This record gives sequence, C-alpha cells and structure tokens, in this order.
Amino acid sequence: MSAGVTISSMSTYAILGCGSVGHAVAEELADEGKDVLILDKDESRVEALRDQDLNAQTHDIRTTDVANAVADRDVILILASDVEANKEAVRAIRERGGDQFVVVRASDPVSEDELTELGADVVINPSEVIADSALRLLESGELEYKARQLADLLQDVEGRLAIVTHDNPDPDSIASAVALQAIANEYGVEAHILYSGDMGHQENRAFVNLLGIDLRSREGAPLSEYGAVALVDHMKSGDHELGVELDIFIDHFEPEEEIDAGFMDVRTNVSSTSTILTKYIQEFDLSPSEAVATALLYGIRAETLDFKRDTTPADLTAAAYLYPFANHDTLEQVESPSMSPETLDVLAEAIRSREVQGSHLVSNAGFIRDRDALSQAAQHLLNLEGITTTAVFGIADDKIYLAARSKDIRMNIGNVLQDAFTGIGEAGGHSTQGSVEIPLGIFTGIETSEDNRDTLLQLTEEAVRRKLFQAMGVESGESGNGS
Repeated sequence: MSAGVTISSMSTYAILGCGSVGHAVAEELADEGKDVLILDKDESRVEALRDQDLNAQTHDIRTTDVANAVADRDVILILASDVEANKEAVRAIRERGGDQFVVVRASDPVSEDELTELGADVVINPSEVIADSALRLLESGELEYKARQLADLLQDVEGRLAIVTHDNPDPDSIASAVALQAIANEYGVEAHILYSGDMGHQENRAFVNLLGIDLRSREGAPLSEYGAVALVDHMKSGDHELGVELDIFIDHFEPEEEIDAGFMDVRTNVSSTSTILTKYIQEFDLSPSEAVATALLYGIRAETLDFKRDTTPADLTAAAYLYPFANHDTLEQVESPSMSPETLDVLAEAIRSREVQGSHLVSNAGFIRDRDALSQAAQHLLNLEGITTTAVFGIADDKIYLAARSKDIRMNIGNVLQDAFTGIGEAGGHSTQGSVEIPLGIFTGIETSEDNRDTLLQLTEEAVRRKLFQAMGVESGESGNGS
C-alpha cells in the first residue's frame, strides 16, 4: 500500500427524509462521529441542518437519481413520513443494484409488507415501536407503584411479620418467603417464616439446611401474636383461612376464591413466585445476600424444572440477575446445576427477544462471549410448549453466529440453513441441528459503545429473522413474538 493512503472500515450512512425521526437519528449518529449524509426536499430544513454543522443536501427522494446520490453510502435510512416517497426511494436504490443495507420507515402493516417486497432489509413501524415502549414503561411503572405500596405497609407494621408458606413448602415458596423476610428487615420489621406439614423431599431439606433458613412450625406460633401476616406462593396449599386479618398476598397463581388483603400482587404471566420477589428486590435496589440470591435462583429453577417447564422471559431475566450473587457450590450440593452463567444470560436474552411463527422460534441473544451457549439455548428453547424448531443467533468477533435445533420430522434444519444463508455465510448441519457463521461485513467498523451495540443489533436481527422464517416456509411478523 502506498504511503499516505488510508482505508476506513467505518460504515457511512445516508438519511433520506429528515423530519423529526430522521433528525433525531442524524444527531445521534453525528454525536458518535459517524459520516452521515442527509437528503431532504425542504430547502429551509436543509439550511437549518447545515447551521447545525450537519452534511445536508436538497434532494427529492422520490426521484430515480436519489440512488446515485447515495451510491457511496453503506447504510441507507429512509425515514420520511411520506411512505409513498419511501417506496420510490427503495425502488430506485434496489434497481440500481449493489448491496447497501436499507432501513425504511413504514406507516402500517400493509406498507411494511410492500417495503419488504421492494427490497428493504429492515422495516420500522413507529407506532409499533411506541406501543412496545409504552408497554415496557407501564410494566416498570406498575412495579414501582406496587413497591411503594408494599413499603408503606411495612413501615406501618407494629410488631413482627408472619410470612406463611404453603403447606409442605417447596423451594419456590420457601425462597419467596426468604426474600420477603429480607425486604421486611430493610424496613426494620422482624419477620418469621412459618409453615405447616413437613418437608419430605430430600432436596428441600438440603436446601433449607445448607442455606441456614430458619423455618418455624405454625403449630407453635399463633398468628394472632404477630403484627402483620403475609401469604407467599400459597395458592397450591388450598387452605387460606388463617383466622386473622391478611396483610400481604403474593403469588403466581390466581386465587380460586376472593382474597382480602391490604397488599396483593398476583402475576400469572410468570412461572414462579420467586420471580416476583426478585423483581421487588431489584425495585427496592437491594443487593441480595448470598443466601437470598441462592434461594431465589433455586426457587425459580425448581419451579420451572430447570427452565424446561412453562418458562417465561421474566423467569429467565430474574435468574440471570440472581446468578452473580448466588453460591453455586451450595446449589451444586442441592442439585448439580446444568447451566453456566454465560448460557443462562444467553438463554434469558433469547427468550426475551423470541419471535414465534407457528411452531418455529427464532431469537437474537445479542452480544455473546461463548458461542457454545447458543447451542445450549437453542436446545433448551426446544422444550417450550408447542415449539418444534428453534434458531438462536448472536454477535461475537465481528461475526453473527447461529445455532438451530429441530424435532420436526418434516424438516431438515441443516438444509433450511443452507437455503437461507448460502452465499452470505457458512452453513452446515443435518436433520436435527445446524449452525451458521455470517460475517458482519459493512458493520465491522461500528464501535462497540452501548448505543452502537443497540444500533448494530437492530440493523442485523430483522434481516436474519426474515431469512430464517422464509426458509422455514413462514413469514416473520405474522403472529407476534409469542410472549
């Protein structure tokens, strides 16, 4: 190479149509030091963009020569509010040829399909993005509201708190009680964990003994002597007549009869009460002790049969949060754990981001450190109800790695992967499992800051999902994400 010649591996960007959405994206990319060209037909808007030191030009994106204007750009973001103009821009760019990555704004499901057919790699519907964001904020806000209610109740407790598990308690019920006890202690409330029946299961006895959990029989502890009473994970017990006023009720099963309690939190969309209590530990910003974290992690694992039964995204993300705090030597003594921290993190993210079409599941595990975790995640996800084929992909070392598993006798997953990615990456496998390696290509130059990582994931995952579902004979986006 001759002296003085510099070759940049950084991607270059073009934004076509710079209204409020385009402007926000342009500012973000410019703040990250990206090479961004903006095209917009409004001359006054272009002048305003130039006054902000942005590289903007006046151009109608509906004209065919727009393809020549952005021919030297790697990534094209077509973000005008005029969807018909966006369609013309996509058509012109694809008719010119080349392999530019095209992200385009839609307005409704019909325009999403039309833009995909025209050759867009990723189609974004702002209304769906806003709805998803609103639901996440709603869930977060509801938890914050509930946490304030629980805190207010605990501050008003006079005397001790009785936390009653279900009869013959299992790990989920015990762990939930241990977590509520820890929260109560933070508010200066002494709490006792009470149970009826016995613990006949050897693992349950080992669980309690190894963690030093203080469980007390209800026979020697009249509830009338306590200042407040809580039931945790109690629905399976069947006996809710305590003979005293109930203050707290937390469960992942809906009560079969009306429960009158000062504070209630029932979430049937999770598979363990330990998951609910973990969310409260997080909301109260408490660093769980080793014993509490170990108990909750084991409670989740036991209730979901080590993530093989009715596992939800919330269960996996709660387990991933607890994992660093837990004592894994203790867990191994109770029941040898089958997952590494990396696999648990990958599985949590894969379940959270899954998309299901029929019996086929495709998921993005994000940025990973251990490629083998993808295979384990794909195998575990195959145990979800109604799922016959799974594919989990993640990004590492400037490549997209994908692992797939199938128990569908009508499908050869190795052939499916070859059909989907021949000419793009290296695919191999057989009837029940397969793998793919895809170079990131034009995205190699993107820095790995937190914002850029999100951008990289968004720019790659939809294209990979779409190719997989098409190769499987279904269309991505037909029936939601299965959550």
